[in-house]
Amino acid sequence: MLHRTDVDGVPTLLAPSSGPMTAGLTFRVGLADEGAARIGITHLVEHLALHRHGVADYHYNGATGSVVTHFHMEGSERDIVTYLEMVCDSLADLPVQRLETEKAILRTEAAGRGGGVNRMLPMWRHGAQHYGLVGYPEWGIDRLGPDDVRAWANAWFTRANAVLWISGDRVPPGLRLRLPAGTLRPVPVASTVLPATPAYFTGAGGGVVFDGVMRRHVAGSVFALMLERELFRSLRQESGLSYAASASYDPRGDGMAVVTAFADALPEKQRAVVGGFVDVLAGFRVGRISQTELDAVRAKRDEALRHPDAPAGRLPGLATDLLTGARLRTLDELRAQLYAVALADVHGAALQVLDSGLLQVPPGSRADWAGFAAAPTTSTDAIPGHTYRAVDGSGASLVLGADGVSIVEGECRATVRYRSCAVMHAWPDGARQLVGLDGIAVMIEPALFAAPADTAARIDRSVDPSIVLPMPARNPNDIPRPSTAPATGTFPPSTATVPAPTGGFPPATGGIPRTITVLPPDGSFPPAGR
Repeated sequence: MLHRTDVDGVPTLLAPSSGPMTAGLTFRVGLADEGAARIGITHLVEHLALHRHGVADYHYNGATGSVVTHFHMEGSERDIVTYLEMVCDSLADLPVQRLETEKAILRTEAAGRGGGVNRMLPMWRHGAQHYGLVGYPEWGIDRLGPDDVRAWANAWFTRANAVLWISGDRVPPGLRLRLPAGTLRPVPVASTVLPATPAYFTGAGGGVVFDGVMRRHVAGSVFALMLERELFRSLRQESGLSYAASASYDPRGDGMAVVTAFADALPEKQRAVVGGFVDVLAGFRVGRISQTELDAVRAKRDEALRHPDAPAGRLPGLATDLLTGARLRTLDELRAQLYAVALADVHGAALQVLDSGLLQVPPGSRADWAGFAAAPTTSTDAIPGHTYRAVDGSGASLVLGADGVSIVEGECRATVRYRSCAVMHAWPDGARQLVGLDGIAVMIEPALFAAPADTAARIDRSVDPSIVLPMPARNPNDIPRPSTAPATGTFPPSTATVPAPTGGFPPATGGIPRTITVLPPDGSFPPAGR
């Protein structure tokens, strides 16, 4: 049974649990709110807020997601009171003397974290903005100062922008949540940089990843379970092509949900896995869905909803629902909706997901044969302006215009307009990397083009200073220089534009820098960039 109350004006959800008391404070702020030049600021505030708690004999933690940030712990009532009050007090008075230390911790955490199987898909779907930012590194932390993190905490970590949840039958006595008033923040509006869907792009090896978007509905969660079962049956049990095959259904916070699916593959089986994966999707498209499978999935889901700890397990998700304006449904309502789902509803959910689908295939694979359009890796046009040729005679050109910059080679072009520049990295030697909101990046190496000496200054005057990230000086030996022979290469084809799992831009070895492409998922720079 879900119970609603409030603590110091913070909406509070309680549900019974058979285990120890667990509590969490959820705020409506995450990566999608930050902007490319400030990625990492919420995570940094989270770390600073937890510092004063020190070492404890019970579990506590924080987590920053795309639209919410959680602080949670398990322990006695007294411990929970101490923890939650410490979090609130720290948010109001962040220990900014720890700023540089926590930045170093975040860098270490990022170096060992790696990425989830679907890390690249948000970037390719949304670009370098809002929901796409989960695919980028925490670029912003290097330039953030005490005033930045204080202002962010004061604006977002507020009473009206929070929900408290507790797995227990009461609020621990004496609990106070000393938070500023604030306002409830709406979730960002989702955008897409894909001109057509379903679409595909070439990512790292290791498997096939897919996602699609649909209106939030219980039929979508049923479809995700059925998709997982069919991928496992087809790719593992029958063909032996994959070991891991999975699918998930995740509400996005804006009334939509994302269905994500993955199947791994050995290098020699990658193309076969692509074919088998696409065949499974095609089966759902034509309505190859059995009542037997629906009944099996429904029974499994119903069993989870009947578990004694199901009410408590739903609390973090319900807190997010409350913050994002979704209706809170009881377990009885969820079960009724589950049993109301028919085959036609699953098919309808599948069509929404498949029509909006984005498929990541391994290097050397394509999916246009299956009706997937190649996701764009270059811009549709070049900026009008002054043209400066590459000094090695390769035929590449740098275009500097009043509205932006382009680099052009043959029919391929990369353009970033100043008004839609998400972030610019600036090196002391004059190199500039501009990343557009669409995710297209232009790397300008002054020595490679016959451009004016004040090129960097011109660009700097045109870019919003708030999105400029100063970079450390590079070793002179690492700064690209013109090659002695003309380059003969062109842009990498759309099936090979994203680097291997280690990331990094292709080296600029003369002619046009090979950084004109969608930014790699790890956001890494040429070797001297960091």
